[in-house]
Amino acid sequence: MRVLVTGGAGFIGSALVRHLVLHKGYEVLNVDKLTYAATLTSLRQVETIPSYRLLKADICDGLAISQAFSSFRPDRVMHLAAESHVDRSITGARSFVESNVLGTFSMLECARVYWTQLSHELKRQFRFLHVSTDEVYGSLGEDGLFSETTPYDPSSPYSASKAASDHLAKAWARTYGMPVVVSNCSNNYGPYHFPEKLIPLTVLNALEGKPLPVYGTGTNVRDWLFVDDHARALDTIAEKGRVGETYNVGGRNERRNIDVVRRICALMNEFNPAGGPHEDLIRFVTDRPGHDSRYAIDATKLERELGWRAHETFDTGIEKTVRWYLENAWWWAPLRDGYEGTRLGLLQPATAQ
Repeated sequence: MRVLVTGGAGFIGSALVRHLVLHKGYEVLNVDKLTYAATLTSLRQVETIPSYRLLKADICDGLAISQAFSSFRPDRVMHLAAESHVDRSITGARSFVESNVLGTFSMLECARVYWTQLSHELKRQFRFLHVSTDEVYGSLGEDGLFSETTPYDPSSPYSASKAASDHLAKAWARTYGMPVVVSNCSNNYGPYHFPEKLIPLTVLNALEGKPLPVYGTGTNVRDWLFVDDHARALDTIAEKGRVGETYNVGGRNERRNIDVVRRICALMNEFNPAGGPHEDLIRFVTDRPGHDSRYAIDATKLERELGWRAHETFDTGIEKTVRWYLENAWWWAPLRDGYEGTRLGLLQPATAQ
């Protein structure tokens, strides 16, 4: 099995690559532009394995991507490459449109040309998995869950760009008959998560005795999914998912942001008592513009139809995550030097882009 993974040096992408190479024994071509959030050290476990290769390329570069298809000849494409940080999208939306919309268009077109030239049997076996987010659905009230039929209602430039890319993927399936499958996941967490995101930022700030910023009142709810569970889900969807279908991936672990931070503080009090009590570092800060109130995924379709189950609860997963960061400064310290947790996404006077 030959799998072309885009964005395989990112957080979720690297977890997927490790799973495909180490646990499935697949040949993997990792196509990554290697932007700020890409960390090749996340792939240290596979970098010397002959079945793994890295191609530094921009998914918007149609020539480079076409050459990757023709030389590697993948059986599957798992498209994860995307700008993904909501706060960055608020003050720099252009790169999100370019990467997430135009980049997905480029991938779909190159895949379509490649796919049309395959033999009948290889054409039938080929799959293109487009990986997306639950943020395309907008915000939930106190009750209910996002399902695969929930209408799209994106709130941020990031989620709008992902919604657009989802529509492109589904249009390529309907218009050209290309075997496309789409997945939408809830918030991921776990080892190798870039330090600008809530959970690693909280762990590392607590370790260093720095303030722990919580947006607004901290009552915004997210459904947390351990990244290795997500990697298994993506592999399952690419292998068993029905062409043209969407599958939601969630951990059934809803938590308020403030409760996530407090749980991390409790673990840090246990693992790093000299720096405690860490709750004293919590600071409520100005809320994010357009901050969605609640996300929650109904993963019933994935669970019943394809037999996937999350292995980690939030309690087991967050403990593993905190321990990993405390034991792996070799990975995060160089990233921390380049990004110290400065607040992003605050609105400034508008300027033309």
